[in-house]
Amino acid sequence: MEIFIKASQFILSLSLLIVLHELGHFIPAKLFKIKVEKFYLFFDYKFSILKKKIGDTVYGIGWIPLGGYVKIAGMIDESMDTEQMALPPKPWEFRSKPAWQRLIVMLGGVFVNFVLGIFIYIMLMYAYGEKYLPNENVKDGIWVQDSLAVKLGLQTGDKVLTVDGEKVKKFSELTLEFINGNSYQIERNGTILDKEIPEDFISQLMDRGKDAGAFLFPRYPFVIAGVQKDSLNATANILPKDIVTAINGTPIVYYDEAKSEFAKHKGQEISITVKRNGTLQDVPVKVSSYGNIGVVFGGTSFNDLEKLGYYKLANKEYSFAEAIPAGWSKSWKTLTDYVKQLKKIFNPSTGAYKGLGGFISIGSIFPDEFSAESFWNITAFLSIMLGFMNLLPIPALDGGHVVFTLWEMITGRKPGDKFLEYAQVVGFVLLIALLLFANGNDIFRLFN
Repeated sequence: MEIFIKASQFILSLSLLIVLHELGHFIPAKLFKIKVEKFYLFFDYKFSILKKKIGDTVYGIGWIPLGGYVKIAGMIDESMDTEQMALPPKPWEFRSKPAWQRLIVMLGGVFVNFVLGIFIYIMLMYAYGEKYLPNENVKDGIWVQDSLAVKLGLQTGDKVLTVDGEKVKKFSELTLEFINGNSYQIERNGTILDKEIPEDFISQLMDRGKDAGAFLFPRYPFVIAGVQKDSLNATANILPKDIVTAINGTPIVYYDEAKSEFAKHKGQEISITVKRNGTLQDVPVKVSSYGNIGVVFGGTSFNDLEKLGYYKLANKEYSFAEAIPAGWSKSWKTLTDYVKQLKKIFNPSTGAYKGLGGFISIGSIFPDEFSAESFWNITAFLSIMLGFMNLLPIPALDGGHVVFTLWEMITGRKPGDKFLEYAQVVGFVLLIALLLFANGNDIFRLFN
């Protein structure tokens, strides 16, 4: 059921983005009286799931879910209709129109993607606002429990101040900032330290496994979620939501402080002090030879931690006027973060190519349960990502056509049809290779 929910959201989001992107080409083409022969969601090699001709255009749904397209008369595109191009140009064809009109048609899809992403972020800011843990509010520093964090030279209690000289606003963005960054600054026991992020950090991050999650955490209180059935303390007076505040008389604030305290009392009977319904109680427990008491830790959200007084969350609400710059700012950060990651993907020494994913990776970022806020957040991100990817100067993408059109406008020389055909083939081969690699990564991770 969870897979079905994820897949349904992915298909809905992808279909919306493809249709609107192609509409960005379709509308200016119609305005400039260019004949549009096909408007398709997904590709229709050999046959279509559904199709209907209205006027000069066949609208349909293909069976290969690798994108979509509009077939514009007189244009060398993925249809590779060389027969049409061999005939003399017609007034309604793309190639007969001025370069500036062709440029607008080519940029229409990318324009729609960027505008859509910005619009969605603006509306999300207006509807939901923002609630997050400010990095500066993690007063007692981070909790280091991941081996990768240890390799980076981090210790529990460190305060991460900046990445690449920029302050990190949200604690939840720390992992992403480390992915995109090259250096960071911490405060440790009042001393400021500058450290480098290894070039292969992303590779090390990926090698932890696809379910490893974040590698940096705020320090959590010792909140008990339950007692293990085969535990030495299965019958002890321990209840879910008890907060351990002392171990054998030694006060503790955070869970990470408990390990060393329990290690002092291996195999002994001691007492722990728990906070339960606002009151403190001493509970006798047994410590195993491994230095634990057999309880399950966790089950607390940031909202719970705020209620308990451990962290102060930022809760921002925006009027519509305020949501516009906030949405724009989020869109810009989304784009710049994506560009930084793309640069690292093209640098083999970073190992970032290991993180390149296809349909499985994209589908997996949708939540197990439908949430309108999450769905539109992901859709906005994908829209901006799709817009940027299509703008890359690769033949077969919009950006490739834009480059050739700009060349014509600057030099006054139009590239030959044969050159454009060969360029289209080369670009298509590159895209297929990238698609196979990305989805191959998905399959490798799935079975590894």
